[in-house]
Amino acid sequence: MTEVHEPTSVDRSADLPTTPTSTPEPDGGDSGALREMLTIAIPSVATMTSYTIMAFVDKFMVKDIGEDPVYIAAQSNGSMFVWMFMAYVLGMNGVINSFVSQNLGAKKAERGAAYAWNGLWVGLLYFVVLMVPMFWLIPGLFSQGWMFGGNVQMAGLTSDYAQVVLLGGIFVISARSLHHYFYGMHRASVVLVSAVVGNLTNVFVNLLLIFGEAGMPVPANEFGTYVIGPISEPIAALAGVLGIEAMGITGAAIGTVAGSAMEFLIPFLLFVSPKYARLFGTRKAWKASARCIKNLFKVGAAPGFMFLNEMVCWTILLVWLVPRGGAAMGDDPVLHNTVGWIALQYMHLSFMPALGISIATQAMVGKAMGRGRPDIALARTMLALKITLGYMGLCALCFVVFPEELLNLLINEGTPSDVKAQLIEIGIPIMFAAAVFQVFDAVAITLVGALRGAGDTVWPGVVTVILSWVCIPGGGWLLIVVMPGWGSIGPWIGASLYIIGLGIALGFRFWGGKWKTMTLVDGGGGPDLDPFDDVLPDPTLTGG
Repeated sequence: MTEVHEPTSVDRSADLPTTPTSTPEPDGGDSGALREMLTIAIPSVATMTSYTIMAFVDKFMVKDIGEDPVYIAAQSNGSMFVWMFMAYVLGMNGVINSFVSQNLGAKKAERGAAYAWNGLWVGLLYFVVLMVPMFWLIPGLFSQGWMFGGNVQMAGLTSDYAQVVLLGGIFVISARSLHHYFYGMHRASVVLVSAVVGNLTNVFVNLLLIFGEAGMPVPANEFGTYVIGPISEPIAALAGVLGIEAMGITGAAIGTVAGSAMEFLIPFLLFVSPKYARLFGTRKAWKASARCIKNLFKVGAAPGFMFLNEMVCWTILLVWLVPRGGAAMGDDPVLHNTVGWIALQYMHLSFMPALGISIATQAMVGKAMGRGRPDIALARTMLALKITLGYMGLCALCFVVFPEELLNLLINEGTPSDVKAQLIEIGIPIMFAAAVFQVFDAVAITLVGALRGAGDTVWPGVVTVILSWVCIPGGGWLLIVVMPGWGSIGPWIGASLYIIGLGIALGFRFWGGKWKTMTLVDGGGGPDLDPFDDVLPDPTLTGG
C-alpha cells in the first residue's frame, strides 16, 4: 500500500512573519497575486459556468417536450435526488484539492497522485454499495407520487430521469476526484477542456434522443432561426437515419450521463499519461492506501456531511416545502415547484462562477499554507472576496431589474397566457428574495474555500448543519403554517436567512485566524510512489 502521512493541526504561530505586510511576496506582490488568481480562477469559473450551462440547456430543451410545466420540475427533482445521493462522497473528495495544493506548495507534489487515486477507489466503493441498490428502490419510492402531493405523472417522470442519471453517477464521482487533483496542481485548464467537451456531448445527445427525428421545436424568433434551427435540423436528420424515436425526459438523462463520461475520460487519460507518470508517479500511486483513505475521511468527513446536509435541505425546500407553500394558498403545487427550479437555475448562474473562484482560492490558500505563508493565503482570499462580491452583486441587480424577462426565458412558448402570468407572479418575489442574499452568499462561498484550503473543515461543517436545519426546514415550514397566504415565498425567506447567517458565521471564523495554525503536510520523508523509476521534478514548478 502507498503510505501517506497523516494530516495534523500544528501551532505554527512562531513561524509567522511578525510584520506580514512588510514581507515581499516571492511571486511579484499584487500583480503576481492577480496573475496567479486568474491562472486558476478563469478556468475554474469557466468550468463551473459550463456545469451551469449544461443544466440550463437541459431545462431549455426539456421545457419543449410539452406545454405542461411538469417536465422541468420532474427533470429538476430527479437531478436533485441523484445529487443528494452523491453529495457525501463529492463533498469529501473535494479536500483532494487541499492535500494536493499543500504538498505542491511544500515541493512534494508527487504525493498528490496518491490522494487522487484513493479518491477514485472510495468513489467506486460508494457507488457500488450505496448507489446501485438505490437504482432498484427509486421506482417504488416514487411510485404513488406521495412525495409530489399525489401527482403520479410527476413521480413517473422523476423516476425515469433519476434512474438513468443515478447509474451514470460513477462518472460524476470519478471526474470530480480527478478535477480536484488538477485544481490542486494549479492546472485548472485540464478541467475546463473536459467540461466544455462534456457540454457539447450533452447538447448533441440531448437533441438526438429527447426529440428524435422530429427535432427540437424551433422558436419563432431570431434565436430560433439562427441558433437552434441550424443545430437541431441536421441532428434530427441523423436521428431519422438511425431510426431513433423521441425519448423525452429519458433522453435528457442519457445526454447528462454521456457528458459526465467525457468529463471523466479526458482528465483520466492525462492523469495516467507517460508525462504525468514520469513527473509525479501517477501510475505507481494507484494502490489503495488505508492511511491515505483515513486522511481523506479525517479532513473530508465534515465537508462531505456539509454538502450532503445542504443537498438534503435544498431538496426538502424545492421538492416538499415550495409545492406545499403553493397549496397552502390554494394554488397548483406544480406551478410553484416549476418556478422554484427556474429561479434556482438563475441562482446557479450567480453562485457557480463564484464557486469556481472558491475552488481557486482553496488551491491558492493550500499552496501558501504548504509554504508556511498564511499572510499570502490571507491576501489571496481578500482578492478572491473582492471579485466574488462584485460579480454576485451584479447578479443581484439583474434579479431585481429583469425578473420577468429571466423567468419568461424558461417558460414554454405554448403555455396558456393565464398560466404564464401566474408563473411570473409567483417567480418575481422569489427572484427578489434571491437578490437579497447574494452578497452574503459571496462571502460564504469564498471563505469556505479558503478555510478548506487550510484544512479547517469541522467548524464550518457543524455551523452549516445547524443553521440550515433551523432556517430551511424549520423556518420554511413555520412560515407556511403561520403565514399560509405568503405561499412558497415563505420557505424561500427561510433559505435566505440561512445564507445570510452562514456568511456572517464564516466571516467570524475566518477573521478569528484559527486556520493559520493548521497544516496538512507532514515534515517527514514521503512515500516511495515510483519504486522503479525516479520521479522527476516538474520544471514548471521550480520557481516556487
